[in-house]
Amino acid sequence: MTGGSEHKHEEGLKDSMVRFHSYLHGGTSSLLSTLPTIIVFPVYKTVFRQQIHNTPVHRAVEQLYKEGPAKLYRGVAPPLLMRTLNGTLLFGLQDTLLHHLSHSDISTSALPALAGFGAGMVEAIVFTPFERVQNVLQNGQNDRSLPTLKRILVSLKAQRPAFGYYRAFLPITARNALGSSLYFGLKGPVRDAVAGQGLPPMISSFMSGTLTSMAISLTLYPLSVLVANMQAQVGGDMKGVRACWRVLWESRQRSLALLYRGGSLVILRSCITWGLTTAIYDSQVKRSG
Repeated sequence: MTGGSEHKHEEGLKDSMVRFHSYLHGGTSSLLSTLPTIIVFPVYKTVFRQQIHNTPVHRAVEQLYKEGPAKLYRGVAPPLLMRTLNGTLLFGLQDTLLHHLSHSDISTSALPALAGFGAGMVEAIVFTPFERVQNVLQNGQNDRSLPTLKRILVSLKAQRPAFGYYRAFLPITARNALGSSLYFGLKGPVRDAVAGQGLPPMISSFMSGTLTSMAISLTLYPLSVLVANMQAQVGGDMKGVRACWRVLWESRQRSLALLYRGGSLVILRSCITWGLTTAIYDSQVKRSG
């Protein structure tokens, strides 16, 4: 009996270490991909301006150019911090949920996507305030009324959670849960399919992350546009999700082409960030396994 208890204890410690490694690898892979995040941040900010002001790419670039280099990277801190913490939570929590769900009667092929869905929901709870601050910082119209990060934090704290830090929580939850579910459900099969073409493991993982995130970004892009428009302002007339969607749809002249303005740049960003993150994460898991 004693030997059996010790064996179970050792197995439990070993399993805990495996789960811990998932959090560690997720954070490390995201941290290493922050350099591309810095490099492509002007691209991301250009996309944001297109989402908010419905302008062509050349006009968005002109706006940023006129504001000058000092303001070009205003709002870069939240996404950098969020990228690292996001990877830690997303990969680690998905692996933890996957472990617990593996003891259920759910189909094995559906488990990664289901665990990803749960991880995405938790991700939305934790990171909605980060995204809120980031979108307020990136909106040039707030430069005078909210010139510093401290002013923004104080203003958001003064609002009710649904209007302050957790503005647009429902569309963010839908986007993150669906996106994480698709990512973890598809990246394995896509990686295996690419590897079947004779490509090295690192390239296969990079291609898997790139193709998967590209499909997810394009599919869920309208939700990202909705979130950006809901979160860009502080105070004023705070409409609900449905009302904001109607206003957004009308402002885009009921045109999908205008709604997806900036979508091509999202593909570029996804190719760089999630491709690298996936490749680094899979490489770390393989080395520690």
